[in-house]
Amino acid sequence: MTHSTKASFTERFFSASDGLQLYARDYGRDNPQAKAALPIVCLAGLSRNSRDFHLLAEQLSAHPQKPHRVVALDYRGRGFSAWDPDKSHYQLAVEAEDVLTACAVLDVEQAIFIGTSRGGLILHLLAAMRPTLLQGVILNDIGPVIETAGLLLIRQYLEAQPVLHSWQEAGESLKRVHGASFPALDEADWNDMAKAIFREKHGMIVADFDPALIEPLKSISVNSPMADLWALYEGLKPVPLMAIRGENSEILSPATFAEMAKRHPRMRSAIAAGQGHAPLLHRPDLLAEIREFINGIS
Repeated sequence: MTHSTKASFTERFFSASDGLQLYARDYGRDNPQAKAALPIVCLAGLSRNSRDFHLLAEQLSAHPQKPHRVVALDYRGRGFSAWDPDKSHYQLAVEAEDVLTACAVLDVEQAIFIGTSRGGLILHLLAAMRPTLLQGVILNDIGPVIETAGLLLIRQYLEAQPVLHSWQEAGESLKRVHGASFPALDEADWNDMAKAIFREKHGMIVADFDPALIEPLKSISVNSPMADLWALYEGLKPVPLMAIRGENSEILSPATFAEMAKRHPRMRSAIAAGQGHAPLLHRPDLLAEIREFINGIS
């Protein structure tokens, strides 16, 4: 099902392989110029959704010389995708299959993928499941090793969702919680982030995800061993790769970031100055690097 909007994207609703309704934003799909370039598929973090990529997608899809079609997905349980009655389906393998379904339904045969946090983990799986789909990969503040301390911080702020009565309160709350890690952000950035993370519901501003997503994090402690994805990372070696690390990230360590570059000698590295986990990609410094990387592929 397709719904046109007055905005710069088309809303796409479709069914996962198990029948659950999923949602995507499709930017630039009707632009004849964009058909000559590889599409870009954006995959968000654990509790996030397609709105995270809105400003980036507008920039990439409306470029006057080199526009790209950009597809941004809501995983099951996030944004405008349906919440799954079977909470055990909130796992990487199922979400990776949903991405493959989305690509099939939306006629994306090959693409450049941008994966933020959990989205980057999904790309590790897709490199093994459907390597020909990936023509380029951008990993945003994620790698084969996730720092436990960073996951505990994510759990802490996802569990402590405040009661919010206005969008101004939402932006101020985000700045209060994350401001120390994101000194580069201005008021407009915090307000944009609020509109991406929250939704208005019954007169309140609430987090736009199924709370069941947090359950797997509750068993993690400082001594929990983290999964090692280096074997899957090997699958990205044939693919043009760009990796971004937030300067103040608690998820992707400098040591892991350096090892990623060592194991993928052609990896393009970028540091998001004044940002933590996960960096906003539409800010001018990162946008310029992303465009240069994408143009080098297509």
